[in-house]
Amino acid sequence: MFATYVALGILAALPLTAKLSEHKLSEQEIIEIATESYLYGYPLVTMDVTREVMTNVEAPTGFKAPMGQFRNARVYPDASFTNVTAPNTDTLYSVAWLDVGPEPYILHVPNEEGRYYLMPMLSGWTDVFASPGTRTTGTEEHNFAITGPFWKGTLPQGVQELKSPTNMVWIIGRTYCAGTPEDYKAVHTLQNGYSLVPLSSYGKPYTPPKGVVNPALDMNTPVRSQVNRMDAETFFTRLVRLMAANPPSAQDQPMVDKMAKIGIVLGQQLDYAKLDPVVKRSLELAPKLAREEIISLQQLSEDMVNGWQVSKRTGVYGTDYLQRACVAAIGLGANKPEDALYPYSSVDSNGKPLDGKNRYVIHFEKDQIPPVKGFWSLTLYNSQYFLTENGLNRYSLSPRDKLHYNQDGSLDIYVQHASPGKDKESNWLPAPESAFILMLRLYWPDVAVLNNTWKPPLIKLTN
Repeated sequence: MFATYVALGILAALPLTAKLSEHKLSEQEIIEIATESYLYGYPLVTMDVTREVMTNVEAPTGFKAPMGQFRNARVYPDASFTNVTAPNTDTLYSVAWLDVGPEPYILHVPNEEGRYYLMPMLSGWTDVFASPGTRTTGTEEHNFAITGPFWKGTLPQGVQELKSPTNMVWIIGRTYCAGTPEDYKAVHTLQNGYSLVPLSSYGKPYTPPKGVVNPALDMNTPVRSQVNRMDAETFFTRLVRLMAANPPSAQDQPMVDKMAKIGIVLGQQLDYAKLDPVVKRSLELAPKLAREEIISLQQLSEDMVNGWQVSKRTGVYGTDYLQRACVAAIGLGANKPEDALYPYSSVDSNGKPLDGKNRYVIHFEKDQIPPVKGFWSLTLYNSQYFLTENGLNRYSLSPRDKLHYNQDGSLDIYVQHASPGKDKESNWLPAPESAFILMLRLYWPDVAVLNNTWKPPLIKLTN
């Protein structure tokens, strides 16, 4: 799918595969480089497998669409939805995958009439390179040209260029919706106005081509499992191929140089059979060692605030390849902190696991109600990060609900299995009779959230 640009001379003059003897590497050093290389390439390979699965259809259907076309979610998910973990009930998604190698795509966004929306664009390496939307470009009508790393040319007047560092681009659009029949209709009209057109067809009648379906593609196994079960030859061969069309950034050069020392050279096909036996053994060890590092990072508590995990190291990663791989493993497609933060917790104020057999209250003082310029919500998931069935069909609470505030302006949210009483049901988030997880969504968080002046409140047991 993605073109290789060696023939254009872009990757010319690269060094030949280095011999291990020239670098005098010990076996331990080779293992370390192999593990670093796996962590470095994990997001790119994961993105590509995700792209394959999500675009393996002839026309938009369900949660998939061919390359270059939007798939619009029309309603919020309910407890029967298990396609992705931690689904949201605040925004309707408009998702598209692009290959901007052959030519740019023009994204048209209609006038949102003041409604909150966000169109984050991820590179093949999972960095958010642009996030047009209410925060950055306002809600007026816009035309954006998404151009690839190797493209040079002239754009039509009135079109704003967004330069992608890779040919692979993932747009994960979100449009706020109140969830009422009337608002669904309004948002559907906006979604119908989102369009993607190749530059050569801009301003002309355009009908997207049918997608190409690969019947051999595994459409059932979760992407993470597909990547994790790849052997070293499959993984690294794919990585080298993908790096040609999705070039490393300038700051990645030290990593690229390291990889070349063990025979993984940008611009050259990986002939796995000819690799040094020590390198082969090291590459075969790398997946397990790398995943152990990812798990270790997940278990660190440096981002813990009042029992909530609040990571602000998402969206742009620089050379923190371990953090980037960790986010790709557990939350592929994460936003920049300036656009959205997702504090989550599975424990109460005493450090005990949240359980529906207990009753909890979350108290927001008047001046501590989440300070956001977009919106906030609190969603409950089961231990597998899926919505849980309940008699109210209520999966989250937010200011769009008819919340009851205390006389002093503070807010109490009750999280438990049974009703807390009719007078409190407006603020009740139903829980299952088992373990669960809570997640705050803070869209366009205020500076107080970003600099840790504001902290999510404790989840207090009230039994």
